[in-house]
Amino acid sequence: MTIQLFALPVIAALIGWFTNFIAIKMLFHPQKKIKFLFWNIQGVFPKRQRLVAEKIGKLVAAELFSLHDIKERINQPETLDMINQKIELKIENYLTTTFPANYPVMAFFVSKKTKEKLKHDFLEEVDELAPQIVAQYIANMEDALQIEKIIEDKIALLSPSKLENLILQILQKEFRFIELSGAVLGFVIGLIQVGIVLL
Repeated sequence: MTIQLFALPVIAALIGWFTNFIAIKMLFHPQKKIKFLFWNIQGVFPKRQRLVAEKIGKLVAAELFSLHDIKERINQPETLDMINQKIELKIENYLTTTFPANYPVMAFFVSKKTKEKLKHDFLEEVDELAPQIVAQYIANMEDALQIEKIIEDKIALLSPSKLENLILQILQKEFRFIELSGAVLGFVIGLIQVGIVLL
């Protein structure tokens, strides 16, 4: 009787671990819907895969890969300065190398001061137009890319096995913790039962 009594926490720990283990497995299995008596049984993720895909697509598009954030980063002064420097080098190269090579006669009549003035005017136009061009480009990208739809479709088209592997890679430690928590909780409940019986 005593051995059976003190085996209670161990048995309760095993039951706690096993029930949590089964609960986690049932998140993914059965992958295909099966009929059992009056119920249709299917794993949570395979059953809700389209909904999961939709939610992840919205999350990524809104929070993790927002084209609005990209636009803001591009429009930061440091980024625009870097773009302007590259454009300035291109203009400089054109006025000092390409233009004289392609139009030697005209280049002969264009003074260094005129070239500097042209470069200055070009850069002023670039300063004014660059943010507008970036905004328009991002807007066009947003229409063309449809990040939310792409991610949603990719996840929705994953096989249930691949979806399971993907989620397990991310949450494996957390699932293991849930299993062990069931064992610990079961063991504690078993100890309480032993205490109640002994009292």
